[in-house]
Amino acid sequence: MQTSQIDIAAFAPEHLEAAVKLSRQAGWPHRLEDWQMALALSEGVIAVEHGRVVGTVLVTLYKAECATINMVIVDETMRGRGLGRKLMDAALRLSGDRPLRLVATTEGLPLYEKLGFRETGRVLQHQGIVGEITAPGEAVPAAAADIEAIVALDRLAFGADREGLVAYLAKVGEFAVIRRNGSVSGFAAVRPFGRGEVVGPVVAGCLDDAKALVAHFIALRPGRFLRVDTTADAAISPWLAEKGLAHVGGGIAMMKPPIQRAADPTATTFALANQALG
Repeated sequence: MQTSQIDIAAFAPEHLEAAVKLSRQAGWPHRLEDWQMALALSEGVIAVEHGRVVGTVLVTLYKAECATINMVIVDETMRGRGLGRKLMDAALRLSGDRPLRLVATTEGLPLYEKLGFRETGRVLQHQGIVGEITAPGEAVPAAAADIEAIVALDRLAFGADREGLVAYLAKVGEFAVIRRNGSVSGFAAVRPFGRGEVVGPVVAGCLDDAKALVAHFIALRPGRFLRVDTTADAAISPWLAEKGLAHVGGGIAMMKPPIQRAADPTATTFALANQALG
């Protein structure tokens, strides 16, 4: 069957159940609620063959500053037939002329490189059942009045305005912050995801503060399943493993054009929002 016989249509809420089936086929942990969040924050398309959804892609637009490409899935019976390229072409059209980011699997890497994406780092996925630890004193639950400061810190660290993402995370999850000299100097979010909960994004001014923010949520959840996505250069991976969050895989962070984001040099961002969606 040729890809010319496959229709591309706008991703709508009625396609979510089919998308969940595709992600399960791919071995991804996403629940219906996780897909609902991704679609609420994104635009996207599906590929349809004879009424059956056989591919998905979502594009999250962060105003005019950048976009992330997420949830690129092709039904296993359709792979090797050019459908991934067709979905990515649609995603590129949705993105306009914004700088693009994505996290690639090894299988998807050749296609993304052909499309002009270049590697900028490695994402390490950590997960597991956490034990009992003492809550650190530095991190405290965020107040509603902290959201504005969280948005501002996140923008400095990520390089784009993600106010919509922060608002959604505040609705479905919770934030912790570190305050210094009366101001928010770091934050972390947690929300339900997959088998349990995912911690991220996390923005902190130093490694110790990053650990304190993650430890805040671990201390409140003994015996529960947590996931944290970090970058290879953040130096927190060994500490996460010590806390019961084993390194179980990851992906390749990529950008198009291949330029480094303009980040606040005082901020360390080690949990990627792209992983919070995908």
